[in-house]
Amino acid sequence: MKRLFSILALSGMMAFGTVSATTTTTTSTAATTIVSTTQDEEAPAEELTFHQELKKRFIEGGPGFMGIVLLCLILGLAIAIERIIFLNLSTTNTKKLTQSVEDALSSGGVEAAKEVCRNTKGPIASIFYQGLDRTDEGIDAAEKAVVAYGGVQMGQLEKNVSWISLFIALAPMLGFMGTVIGMIQAFDKIEAAGDMNPSLVAGGIKVALLTTVFGLVVAIILQIFYNYIIAKIDSIVNDMEDASITLMDLLIRNKK
Repeated sequence: MKRLFSILALSGMMAFGTVSATTTTTTSTAATTIVSTTQDEEAPAEELTFHQELKKRFIEGGPGFMGIVLLCLILGLAIAIERIIFLNLSTTNTKKLTQSVEDALSSGGVEAAKEVCRNTKGPIASIFYQGLDRTDEGIDAAEKAVVAYGGVQMGQLEKNVSWISLFIALAPMLGFMGTVIGMIQAFDKIEAAGDMNPSLVAGGIKVALLTTVFGLVVAIILQIFYNYIIAKIDSIVNDMEDASITLMDLLIRNKK
């Protein structure tokens, strides 16, 4: 009898322990689920970086017109960077060059001055060399050579700059065209659906306006580079004109 009570007591204890463990596990699982759900709800939405946002908007705009606008940006920047490098290499210390040519004319004559110009880079040195090379034919011939070669050097400075202005005009025009086409597609969807669904209109208009935004951004970026290049060319041309006048004065004084 005692053995029977012992067995029943042991069985009761085991059953109670199993139920308690199951209840504890269930409670823990439920608590974990609640905590996870609460954390998920409280966790803020992950913010996109600038590059991710830009990529997202670019894809939303569609590969057609957006790709063409991007191509305008790439080509325009390539030409602009090439022109900036060329113009910076073409910049010469005009006062130093003029002083060196004057000293060479006084000490070694025209040949020494031509040697100074040969060892100096830039359009101003090239113009000086052409003028000095025609001094034997007279001052008038030297002046004509300076003016003619100055025009050649100006053309080299302005080379490919017109392409940048083309891309500045083309990028927003392509953006506007993409916007118009997107609007047409949005109205086509409305006509096909037979109902004025705001989601159809909003989606089409958003895609359409993205092309305009990117086109304007490209035009603004290229316009900044274009204005810098034009200002740099004007500065070099002014130095060329001043240096040409100074060279003529030096040649006249040297003839005397």
